[in-house]
This record gives sequence, structure tokens and C-alpha cells, in this order.
Amino acid sequence: MDLFEYQARDLFEANGVPVLGGAVATTPEEAKLAAAKFGGKVVVKAQVKIGGRGKAGGVKLAESPDDAFEKAKAILGMDIKGHLVRKVMIAQAAPIESEYYLAILLDRAARSFLVMASVAGGMDIEEVAHKTPEKLARVHINPNSGLDKAKALEIVRAGAFPGDVEDQVADVLIKLWETFQKSDATLVEVNPLVKTGDGKIIALDGKVTLDDNASFRHPEYEALIDHAATNPLEALAKEKDLNYVKLEGEVGVIGNGAGLVMSTLDVVAYAGEKYGVKPANFLDIGGGASAQVMADGLSIILGDPAVRSVFVNVFGGITACDAVANGIIQALEILGDKATKPLVVRLDGNSVVEGRKILQAANHPLVQQLDTMDGAAARAAELAAQR
Repeated sequence: MDLFEYQARDLFEANGVPVLGGAVATTPEEAKLAAAKFGGKVVVKAQVKIGGRGKAGGVKLAESPDDAFEKAKAILGMDIKGHLVRKVMIAQAAPIESEYYLAILLDRAARSFLVMASVAGGMDIEEVAHKTPEKLARVHINPNSGLDKAKALEIVRAGAFPGDVEDQVADVLIKLWETFQKSDATLVEVNPLVKTGDGKIIALDGKVTLDDNASFRHPEYEALIDHAATNPLEALAKEKDLNYVKLEGEVGVIGNGAGLVMSTLDVVAYAGEKYGVKPANFLDIGGGASAQVMADGLSIILGDPAVRSVFVNVFGGITACDAVANGIIQALEILGDKATKPLVVRLDGNSVVEGRKILQAANHPLVQQLDTMDGAAARAAELAAQR
């Protein structure tokens, strides 16, 4: 789960990371009150989970509370790369002398944690890494030993930070590491980390991604979910413990196993080029394709008005194909009149012969069987194009 900037700021503050005052507003009136509370200049910042908001006009300096009202009025309701601005953050302004970059993230390829530090803050870090790699320090952290002051200073010096801010930046890095661990985060980023005119180091903008797999340890994170922007089908799937992601397409996809589903998306996308259709979703029902699980999955997919056909692609393993076939038939019985769109089913693996016989014997008018993945994907795309 990605946090909004104001949520990241609050998390930083709670863990001792130095930040400036900030408040969230959903109306121009609230923005004016927040600006009056802080006094002086403030920055009105669109709260969207996408980069490039500054270039899009979503970040504006306000000279006074009345100005903050006008700036918030202009920003609220904006569409920034498909993200509607429903909230703005009112942040204290500060005289910036220098901008730096710090981040801690999970490096899956290295199976470790990675710290990145650079004196080229405020820029796209990918651009820094590409054009001036000497300005970006990349240091892996042993999770067993963690990050102490000596290691933090090693990283800061590797990033060529000025000597007069080394200790302060190292202290911030330690606090970020503590935040990263306590929060079960996969990313904690500060860009820019700034040196103000009076020599203080402040986290001016933050980005945090929390590990959804650790949410059971953090019931308080439920309050951080942006329900207004959550796709209702994805929310329903989460309630039923299904791995579902809504996509922009017309062919619903169900499979057992994330790798198989990803491959299915590719095959459907390729087959769909001929008919002008695409995959409508990612849905992994896991290893237990019971009737209820299959019914839940089909119900969610069929609840998407964009879906015109469904491709059920299952490789029988621990759950055999005959159990899957029975699950499909029972699921259609459970759904009844709610099931109105054609299903193309491809079974393979454990008990595939028995599974295919069950579907043939049921002879359901919505179900078509094909033996190969490519053939089934092509048929599902063709059926979607016909509706």
C-alpha cells in the first residue's frame, strides 16, 4: 500500500524524522485555516499517488491564508495523470539551501535491503543513476546487523555529502531505518531531504510503501486506506481473500497460481490483438479451486461490466482437474442467472481426463473447452469481440 505524502509525513514525525508542520485539507476553507495556523508562506500540495504533480500544477506556493484558499481551490478536483485530487497538504515553507536524496527499499533481486543516498536531491533518481552514477551511493544492509551510526556515516560519505551535514544526515538515515523496520515497509524515500538556511536537515517530501503481507501486525493501517480511490471489485476480492487486480480489457481471466495467470494475461493480450480486446483482470484463485472459491472469482469478474467473456485456465496440481471441473459447474449453479457470459475453460495436469469428462457431461451452455492455452485464449478473445 502506497501512502499519501501527508501520511508519510505523519509517520516520519511519529518516528523522530525531522519534518516541517503539515496539515491535510479537503476544502479551500480548511486550507485557509491550516495556513493561518502555520503563519507565513505555505506550500499547497496535491495529494495523489503519482509523480509529476509539480509539473502538472499540483504544487503551489501561497503567500497568505487567502492565497492558500485560492491555490487549494485551483488544485482540488484536478486530474493528474488519471488521479483525481481530493485532498491537499498544507506544508510550512522553508528557505532551502541544498537538496539531497535518501531511500531505503527492499531489493528483491539481492534478497536484502538497499540504501540509496545522493547529493542530487529533487531530481528523478533514475535520471541521476543514468547520467551521474557517481552521485548515487548504493549500499546493502544486513538485516541481522541493521544500520548503526558507523554504517550510516559510511553511507553518507559514500554519497559525498558535505562534511557540515554528515552527522545530521546520518541521524536521519538511522531514524528512517527504524521507521522502515517498525512499519514493515518495502520503501521509505525522502526526496528532497533539504538543508535549510539555518543549517537544519529536514525531510521535505516523503514516499512510503507498506507491505500488505504484514498488515495483520498493523490493524491501525486500515485507517490509511484510500477507500474513495479503491476499485470496488478489488475491495470485494480482498474481502474474499482473492488476489484480484482490475485491468482495462474485455476478457476476464481466472487461473491457479500467479505465474500461470501472468502467462495467461500475455497470451490473451497477444490473441486479442486480432480482435481489439485485452485482458480485463488478474485473478489468482490459488491452489484451492473449490466451488465457493470459483463462484466468488466468477462473481467478481462477471460483476465487471467491461467483461464480455471469461477464460478459466487451470493446471491441476494439488487440486486435481476433476475437483476444478466440479467447482466450475457448482459455481455456475450458485451464480444462477448472474452468469450470463461465455466461459472458455482449459484444463491440464493432474486428472485432466476426468476433469474434461465432467465438463462434457454437464454440457453447460456457457462453457466451452479447448485443449491448449493458445487456442483457449484465442477463442475467449473471439467471443469477447462478438458481444
